[in-house]
Amino acid sequence: QVQLRESGGGSVQAGGSLRLSCAASGDTDNINCIVWFRQAPGKEREGVALIYRNIEETYYADSVKGRFTISKDNAKNTVDLHLNTLEPEDTAMYYCAAPTYKMIGGARCSNMNEYWGQGILVTVSK
Repeated sequence: QVQLRESGGGSVQAGGSLRLSCAASGDTDNINCIVWFRQAPGKEREGVALIYRNIEETYYADSVKGRFTISKDNAKNTVDLHLNTLEPEDTAMYYCAAPTYKMIGGARCSNMNEYWGQGILVTVSK
Protein backbone atom coordinates (compact mmCIF):
# COMPACT_ATOMS: atom_id res chain seq x y z
CA GLN A 1 0.00 0.00 0.00
CA VAL A 2 1.00 3.56 -0.72
CA GLN A 3 -0.33 6.73 0.84
CA LEU A 4 -0.15 10.06 -0.96
CA ARG A 5 -0.73 13.35 0.83
CA GLU A 6 -0.83 16.78 -0.75
CA SER A 7 0.05 20.02 0.98
CA GLY A 8 0.63 23.65 0.13
CA GLY A 9 -2.60 24.77 -1.48
CA GLY A 10 -4.37 28.01 -0.75
CA SER A 11 -5.55 31.26 -2.24
CA VAL A 12 -3.53 33.59 -4.42
CA GLN A 13 -4.13 36.49 -6.75
CA ALA A 14 -3.76 36.14 -10.49
CA GLY A 15 -0.13 36.27 -11.52
CA GLY A 16 0.99 34.76 -8.24
CA SER A 17 2.66 31.47 -7.43
CA LEU A 18 2.12 28.46 -5.20
CA ARG A 19 4.00 25.28 -4.51
CA LEU A 20 2.14 22.05 -3.96
CA SER A 21 3.88 19.08 -2.42
CA CYS A 22 2.96 15.39 -2.57
CA ALA A 23 4.45 13.16 0.11
CA ALA A 24 4.42 9.42 -0.50
CA SER A 25 4.68 6.80 2.21
CA GLY A 26 4.36 3.05 2.43
CA ASP A 27 5.54 0.74 -0.35
CA THR A 28 6.85 3.56 -2.51
CA ASP A 29 9.29 1.38 -4.45
CA ASN A 30 6.30 0.23 -6.50
CA ILE A 31 5.63 3.74 -7.80
CA ASN A 32 6.93 4.23 -11.32
CA CYS A 33 5.51 7.68 -12.00
CA ILE A 34 3.39 10.41 -10.47
CA VAL A 35 0.84 12.62 -12.17
CA TRP A 36 -0.65 15.81 -10.80
CA PHE A 37 -4.31 16.12 -11.73
CA ARG A 38 -6.77 18.92 -11.19
CA GLN A 39 -10.52 19.21 -11.30
CA ALA A 40 -12.35 22.50 -11.48
CA PRO A 41 -16.02 22.79 -10.51
CA GLY A 42 -18.22 21.44 -13.27
CA LYS A 43 -15.27 20.30 -15.36
CA GLU A 44 -13.64 16.97 -16.05
CA ARG A 45 -10.50 15.94 -14.24
CA GLU A 46 -7.37 16.95 -16.12
CA GLY A 47 -3.87 15.56 -15.85
CA VAL A 48 -1.44 18.47 -15.86
CA ALA A 49 2.07 17.17 -15.13
CA LEU A 50 3.97 13.86 -15.13
CA ILE A 51 7.26 12.83 -13.60
CA TYR A 52 8.98 9.48 -13.46
CA ARG A 53 10.70 8.01 -10.45
CA ASN A 54 13.80 6.76 -12.30
CA ILE A 55 13.84 8.82 -15.50
CA GLU A 56 14.79 12.48 -15.65
CA GLU A 57 11.93 13.54 -17.86
CA THR A 58 8.83 15.63 -17.24
CA TYR A 59 5.73 16.22 -19.29
CA TYR A 60 2.94 18.78 -19.15
CA ALA A 61 -0.52 19.45 -20.46
CA ASP A 62 -0.66 22.32 -22.94
CA SER A 63 -2.82 24.29 -20.51
CA VAL A 64 0.04 24.61 -18.01
CA LYS A 65 3.19 24.25 -20.10
CA GLY A 66 5.64 27.03 -19.38
CA ARG A 67 3.85 28.00 -16.14
CA PHE A 68 3.95 24.86 -13.99
CA THR A 69 7.01 22.81 -13.09
CA ILE A 70 7.02 19.35 -11.58
CA SER A 71 10.01 18.14 -9.57
CA LYS A 72 10.92 15.26 -7.30
CA ASP A 73 13.08 14.34 -4.36
CA ASN A 74 13.40 10.57 -4.33
CA ALA A 75 15.27 10.60 -1.03
CA LYS A 76 12.31 12.32 0.64
CA ASN A 77 9.65 10.58 -1.47
CA THR A 78 8.13 13.88 -2.47
CA VAL A 79 6.92 15.33 -5.75
CA ASP A 80 6.32 19.04 -5.95
CA LEU A 81 4.28 21.07 -8.40
CA HIS A 82 5.36 24.68 -8.77
CA LEU A 83 2.50 26.81 -10.05
CA ASN A 84 3.57 30.13 -11.54
CA THR A 85 1.77 32.92 -13.34
CA LEU A 86 -1.49 31.60 -11.98
CA GLU A 87 -4.75 32.45 -13.67
CA PRO A 88 -8.32 32.29 -12.30
CA GLU A 89 -8.84 29.34 -14.66
CA ASP A 90 -6.28 27.39 -12.58
CA THR A 91 -8.71 27.33 -9.65
CA ALA A 92 -9.35 23.68 -8.90
CA MET A 93 -8.81 20.79 -6.55
CA TYR A 94 -5.34 19.41 -7.21
CA TYR A 95 -4.52 15.76 -6.69
CA CYS A 96 -1.32 13.80 -6.87
CA ALA A 97 -1.73 10.26 -8.04
CA ALA A 98 0.05 7.17 -9.22
CA PRO A 99 -2.38 6.12 -11.95
CA THR A 100 -2.40 2.73 -13.62
CA TYR A 101 -2.45 4.52 -16.95
CA LYS A 102 -2.39 8.17 -18.00
CA MET A 103 -1.04 10.01 -21.03
CA ILE A 104 0.41 13.46 -20.46
CA GLY A 105 2.03 15.45 -23.22
CA GLY A 106 2.51 12.35 -25.36
CA ALA A 107 4.16 10.37 -22.56
CA ARG A 108 2.67 7.47 -20.65
CA CYS A 109 2.52 7.02 -16.90
CA SER A 110 1.86 3.44 -15.86
CA ASN A 111 1.81 1.93 -12.39
CA MET A 112 0.84 -1.55 -11.27
CA ASN A 113 -1.58 -0.22 -8.65
CA GLU A 114 -3.39 3.08 -8.52
CA TYR A 115 -3.13 5.49 -5.62
CA TRP A 116 -4.58 8.94 -5.04
CA GLY A 117 -4.12 11.68 -2.54
CA GLN A 118 -7.08 13.37 -0.90
CA GLY A 119 -6.67 16.55 -2.92
CA ILE A 120 -5.94 20.13 -2.06
CA LEU A 121 -7.68 23.32 -3.12
CA VAL A 122 -6.05 26.09 -5.13
CA THR A 123 -8.04 29.28 -5.57
CA VAL A 124 -6.85 32.05 -7.87
CA SER A 125 -8.66 35.38 -7.71
CA LYS A 126 -8.63 38.17 -10.29
